Amino acid sequence: MKQLLAFVFSIMILHTNAQTIQMLDTGFNSSIRGMSVVNDKVVWFSGSNGTVGRSLNGGDSIQWMKVTGLEKRDFRDIEAFDANTAIIIAIDTPALILKTMDGGTTWRIVYEDKRPGMFLDAMEFWNINSGIVVGDPIDGKVFIARTFDGGNTWRGLPEAYYPVVEKGEAMFAASGTNVTKFNKQEAVFVTGGKLSRLFVRDEKIVLPIVQGEDFTGANSIAVYDEKNIIVVGGDFSKDTSRYKNCVLTKDKGKTFIVPQTPPFGYRSCVTNISKKQLITCGTSGVDVSEDGGLNWRNISSAGFHVVQKAKKGKTVFLAGRNKVARLVW
Repeated sequence: MKQLLAFVFSIMILHTNAQTIQMLDTGFNSSIRGMSVVNDKVVWFSGSNGTVGRSLNGGDSIQWMKVTGLEKRDFRDIEAFDANTAIIIAIDTPALILKTMDGGTTWRIVYEDKRPGMFLDAMEFWNINSGIVVGDPIDGKVFIARTFDGGNTWRGLPEAYYPVVEKGEAMFAASGTNVTKFNKQEAVFVTGGKLSRLFVRDEKIVLPIVQGEDFTGANSIAVYDEKNIIVVGGDFSKDTSRYKNCVLTKDKGKTFIVPQTPPFGYRSCVTNISKKQLITCGTSGVDVSEDGGLNWRNISSAGFHVVQKAKKGKTVFLAGRNKVARLVW
């Protein structure tokens, strides 16, 4: 009887850990890097070729649309508040932020910056009113703009408050997740390239992650609380390399922990499913962790750029080049 119970229990554990990826849509032509999962039903996507997508039934069907006049632009991040309201950012010059309030039928430009070198990377909102957008350095300073009216207007910080970075240090617009909220008022972000650092308040903390080349460094950061932070990245040019592609800290960056079993390659996005459960993805596959990021298990070799859990719900979605998927538990 004891042996039978042990066998049944082992089967239950295997079933619990048997996450799989369910493809939802592959019939479009866009590299999706921006995603905002409002709840288990409402999901928005943004990507190349002026593409925005919206699903109202949990990804079972997706309405794909082009932003009129911007069909050649690349929208690397999106923030959605409900089925009708969303904000997108367009990379490169001119830098644009646009907002829709009618489900994507029309878009209004709420911010434009034509300065040479402008390149918006990612966006984050604390609530329906307060948000932040970060961009690549101009004259050695990271661009930051804030909104306090739901994205209707944006204003850059005074230049004296822009974080100063080193030559060759920048940010990757890989998944819209190199900046995230740290608490109810503050945000944190990570850089990569020649130098890869974690920016927390006035601190600039060098990350024990691969760096020193143009395609190396941190790509994504997830914060469960002010103490538990995880960062993923790696070398985009060697996307199956597991060398220094993930680090975590449990004390706000005072010390770092390198996973015993790291993710199985370069990873562009990471997110918490719960305090101990995490999921990360990149061009070479998808991995999950059940112990807070100390050990990772590969569940798919399919490449994705971004993964997010519903803000109000439990469903986890993934998106990448010409494909959208859902995590099945």
